[in-house]
Amino acid sequence: MKLTKIGLAFGVLIAGTETAVLQAQPAPQPAAASTNAALSPKIEFATPIYDFGKAKISGPVKHDYVFTNTGQAMLEVTAVHPGCGCTTAGTWTRQVEPGKTGIIPIQYNAPAIPGSVAKVINVTCNDPRQPTVVLQIKGTIWSPIEVVPTYAVFNVTSDSVTNATSSVRILNNEETPLTLSAPEINNPNFAAEVKTKQPGKEFEVVVRLVPPLNGENTQGVITLKTSSTNMPLININASARLQPALVANPPVITLPPAPNTNNVRPVIYIRNNSPSAFALSDPVVNAKGVDVQIKEIEPGRYATVTLTFPPDFTNAPGERIQLSLKTGLAQPPTFEVPVFQLPRVKQ
Repeated sequence: MKLTKIGLAFGVLIAGTETAVLQAQPAPQPAAASTNAALSPKIEFATPIYDFGKAKISGPVKHDYVFTNTGQAMLEVTAVHPGCGCTTAGTWTRQVEPGKTGIIPIQYNAPAIPGSVAKVINVTCNDPRQPTVVLQIKGTIWSPIEVVPTYAVFNVTSDSVTNATSSVRILNNEETPLTLSAPEINNPNFAAEVKTKQPGKEFEVVVRLVPPLNGENTQGVITLKTSSTNMPLININASARLQPALVANPPVITLPPAPNTNNVRPVIYIRNNSPSAFALSDPVVNAKGVDVQIKEIEPGRYATVTLTFPPDFTNAPGERIQLSLKTGLAQPPTFEVPVFQLPRVKQ
């Protein structure tokens, strides 16, 4: 009888301990997390990817991305970051109540280059499931009439002006055949001719230089009238830079003050810009004791000239010293590089 009471008491004690342990255990965490998620905001876009199809060059593309708060708390859109400078965001809806919608206006400024494009926009919000949403705008940029390139550039020397030409291609992307007028040019140093490659669709404008050029830099505009209402005028910028046939680097041979302990050996580099190959020869310095050596780096185009001045070489005041070479070119037949010696600093 006593054992039965003791066993019963022991069983009650154990049962009471288990009840206490069960009552002390916290509520399961996943259930709490699920409750918090259910009460949070949720952002959903009707169309996260917008395909604008085809757009003209330099024309803006605008689109409003519509989103809905399908959650149970206030949705806050804190930031909108386009991926490049050509895409901008307008004033967007910053706070959206549950069940309500908002917009993010985006404008893409099409560049002057045809082709396929794809731009991204990063949207930051307080949705715990997706704090960052990536939107995309894509499509094809096209020009009713393509002009490639839009300019004609000439880098010429005095003996290459006459034969210098540059070509510009004009391609019609419209269904209606294109016609072009005769070129109008505002500078007599340029001439242009339109050649038809494919009637109504493709043309070539051949631009030619007309010597003599007035100054080192010459500019002009070639204008063509078209039958297209989308591009009634085509302007082709033309420029010509008259560069010397031969260039020395450095342009002046500079010597340290006299006297010097050792020989002074300056080196100059001579580049040929003319269409004809040069043949440098007969180097002469109009001073005693100076040795000159020519070395071709690229035959007819590039050479080095090494001069050796003795330690006691002195350039007397008012004395004009220079290096002279024969070039083998019609223009210039000779090439000269001046020599300058730094004055001695008085103690």
